[in-house]
Amino acid sequence: MGSTSCCTPVIDLQNFPSISHELIHACEQWGCFRIINHPIPATLMFEMKSVVRSLLDLPAEIKRRNTDVIAGSGYVAPTKINPLYEGLGLYDVGSTESVLEFCSQLDASPPQRDTILRYSQAVHDLAMELGSKIAESMGLGKDLFKGWPCQFRINKYSFTPESVGSSGVQIHTDSGFLTILQDDENVGGLEVMDKKSGEFVSVDPMPGTLLVNLGDIATVGYSFVFPSH
Repeated sequence: MGSTSCCTPVIDLQNFPSISHELIHACEQWGCFRIINHPIPATLMFEMKSVVRSLLDLPAEIKRRNTDVIAGSGYVAPTKINPLYEGLGLYDVGSTESVLEFCSQLDASPPQRDTILRYSQAVHDLAMELGSKIAESMGLGKDLFKGWPCQFRINKYSFTPESVGSSGVQIHTDSGFLTILQDDENVGGLEVMDKKSGEFVSVDPMPGTLLVNLGDIATVGYSFVFPSH
């Protein structure tokens, strides 16, 4: 795995649409970028991170209640292939009913429910906004992603001193259009492939930001709209 760091493009949402070209360049060249001046409050991000820790510390029998409509969208326990990874999730964070069902599966307390509901609404709104900005920057309709489901996952990587330096999860691309990642503000570990060299480089944490990663659907869609690229 790579040991050098990369300077991930930073997109200031308050400067849109003047930075449309920078947004498309980041999508083309990196497939990921950090966003600043996004609408999710730092206090809500902190509260959600605390809730995530509590939920993932629940007994296994409770976490296994977190089932969902498609494979991989509910609880994922550590496996031989991914022994350090564990995650919870639901298929569509845009559905209040689904979010409440997720909370009930895990016996979330009223304060936890409140945090999860506020965070899920905020991140769903941001996903729709980003999708619209990317579409507009490509000359497409801004309502292109209206009604699309948005899967929500909370992940844990159980590293030990002996496992530091190994992969937390298999090398992969995301299957959806885009992923909004609230990463750890103090501990790195995320790596992306450099398009030119084909090597993996580290993406350093940047407090208060969110990382956006384009998935397989975005790659296919872009190739369809701009086949010469």
